Amino acid sequence: MQKRITVIFLYLLSVLTALFSLVLPSCKRSPPQEQRQVVLYCSVDQAIAEPIIAEFEKQTGIKVLSRFDTEASKTIGLVQKIRAEAASPVANVFWSSEIFHTIRLARESLLTSYNSDKTENWPSLFTGQGGRWYGFALRARVIAYNTNRVSADEAPRSLEQVLDSKWKGRLVMASPEFGTTGGDVASWFAHYGPGRAREILQALKANQIRLVAGNSTAVRMVATGQADVCFTDTDDVYAAQRNGWPVAMNYLDQGSDGPLAIPNTAAVIKGAGHLDEAKELMDFLLSEQLEEMLVRSDSHNCPIHPALADQFKSYAIPNPLDIDYEKVADLLPIAIETSREILR
Repeated sequence: MQKRITVIFLYLLSVLTALFSLVLPSCKRSPPQEQRQVVLYCSVDQAIAEPIIAEFEKQTGIKVLSRFDTEASKTIGLVQKIRAEAASPVANVFWSSEIFHTIRLARESLLTSYNSDKTENWPSLFTGQGGRWYGFALRARVIAYNTNRVSADEAPRSLEQVLDSKWKGRLVMASPEFGTTGGDVASWFAHYGPGRAREILQALKANQIRLVAGNSTAVRMVATGQADVCFTDTDDVYAAQRNGWPVAMNYLDQGSDGPLAIPNTAAVIKGAGHLDEAKELMDFLLSEQLEEMLVRSDSHNCPIHPALADQFKSYAIPNPLDIDYEKVADLLPIAIETSREILR
């Protein structure tokens, strides 16, 4: 009997020991905290944006779940996603490489107001109504040309010069349905008026301009001699020059009134969660540090923070076109439709 009691006792002791081994560690350890995160839709070139996003993650400990656009559907792909997800937003913040589609999203009440110490004295030109978007880090529209096939003296310096018949069959540009080209064409409608803008498109058609998938493709065609001249953005030319390609540029002057300057924009998506994290990301996107990272990157965006603009004068946009971005956004649909009608 004594032996049986001992066996039972030892059995119970082993069971209790096993239970304690399971319970005690859970008492000692706190449950792991879920990492803070934010979802970012970003139409900036992935190679440019990723190091910047990584720096934000390093400084804040916030995980950024990023979604980028393809070159072929630049900006508009993410814009359409924001519209499609309006009832249940996925993204918290939209960082766009242009302004016109951002303005249209704000008008559709898909972006929400944002204010912080960073935005207190933000330039009115780069502030959306009600603080629903903010602009920064400019690029400009330019005429890129192949330096082996076109001399610096011969290279066109204005939209009007590109219409000369000497450039017939020698021109390419990205489709106006995507990216910054649509905004550029819409700026012709705003600056020259619809009648003259239509004449410009007809003249480009007469000069046999070819439409390609994106600005980088247009520049590559110029670099490889498949075309002599193209419309593009400053960052694509800087990237070509970094690669050692025979490409130079002149700013795309509109009637002696200067080239179109296109800011990046940042906005908070209306109805999305993770607002604290979204605010931290917004403040980072609007910081001097961000603009310095962009101006030092291969894209060399022109900063709007005064101290940086003074420091990096070599990337300043000379005599930028004085234009109402809201008006250009108004004209974007008709510009795209007219381009499709005439150039296709």
